[in-house]
Amino acid sequence: MLTLAGIGLADVQAVYDGAEGDLWELVMGEQIHIGGLASSMDLADRAGIETGSEGVDLCFRNGAGMRFLVRFRGVKHMTGIDATDRVVERGRLRTEEEMLSDRIDFVVADATDSGLPDALADFVWGEDAWCYVEDKARLIAEAARIVRPGGTLAFTDWLAGPEAMSGEEAERYLRFMKFPNLLDLDDYRTLLENCGCRVQTAEDTGRFAAHVHLYLNMLNMQLTYDALKRIGFDMELLQTLGTEMSFIQQLAHDAKISQGRFIAHIT
Repeated sequence: MLTLAGIGLADVQAVYDGAEGDLWELVMGEQIHIGGLASSMDLADRAGIETGSEGVDLCFRNGAGMRFLVRFRGVKHMTGIDATDRVVERGRLRTEEEMLSDRIDFVVADATDSGLPDALADFVWGEDAWCYVEDKARLIAEAARIVRPGGTLAFTDWLAGPEAMSGEEAERYLRFMKFPNLLDLDDYRTLLENCGCRVQTAEDTGRFAAHVHLYLNMLNMQLTYDALKRIGFDMELLQTLGTEMSFIQQLAHDAKISQGRFIAHIT
């Protein structure tokens, strides 16, 4: 596991409470995760998310994953947990606009200590968001606690890849992304098994490098004005962000970072 001291929840809240979070949504869409709808559908199919089931989304951002699940997978009810007030309010508003409020609840809470009852849900869901959580052991334990026996944990996340980063690369990447640490496939597998989960899937999706290339092309070729508008027309900041995204693209190309897919079942 790669770690960086001094990065915490307040740093993540600052991102998604401000212009940087808006910029991520501009280039990645309302589903702020690599692969968008195709990734969500793939994860739901592989995890066997059933019509009429009930789920919890830990670190739901703007709630797009929950709206996907109730709209496209026939999930009966979703409860979302996130610690950023602006994210929660935006999620509620968008859910009202899509007339899905009767099937989705929003809770402001720490994902490692949600306050939800034991064995509440048939599944716990997450998409490229758990990388922001510092105590991932507590996060996995909380997810396992919330799920009923026989239920499922299904999530994707940004990971360290099979090729090692240098110390300088790791610090630069973690600091830019506001990640307190970064796990690899085996780290997550171990945490899941330690919580009594049977791991069905722990694998690299293979999506990372191509999608970062797409985001850079969109910023450089089409959305430059839109991006500048979101950051107060600060050209120097946009250039800095572009440089860091190019750095991330190179890390992904070199197999030093990846997107992982995980499906596990509570025994």
